[in-house]
Amino acid sequence: MEQNQVVKGSLTTIIMKLLEDNGRMYGYEITKAVKEATGNRMNITEAALYPALHKLVADGMLVTTTETVDGRMRKYYMLTKKGKKETVSKIQALKEAMESIHMILNPKLSNG
Repeated sequence: MEQNQVVKGSLTTIIMKLLEDNGRMYGYEITKAVKEATGNRMNITEAALYPALHKLVADGMLVTTTETVDGRMRKYYMLTKKGKKETVSKIQALKEAMESIHMILNPKLSNG
């Protein structure tokens, strides 16, 4: 399986975690932060990012503000109160899933 397929299933959690850590971010800033945090091993395309952001806004997890920066309109995304609560549970669920996958991939380490 390609790494990007794994990322796709975790994309909303990744976005929400970045917003939890940074307060507010715009789209390109999110993709850049993922690349930097993973040493260019993970790349989130705009085609994947923006539908995820729009769904999170529609679900009440994010709110947006628009500002003009250097003469260009920039849309910033921030977690709502509901989004902050959901981030905690999504991160926990992803950690548990990753631990389970680790146990399957490394059975000798898991069995003690």
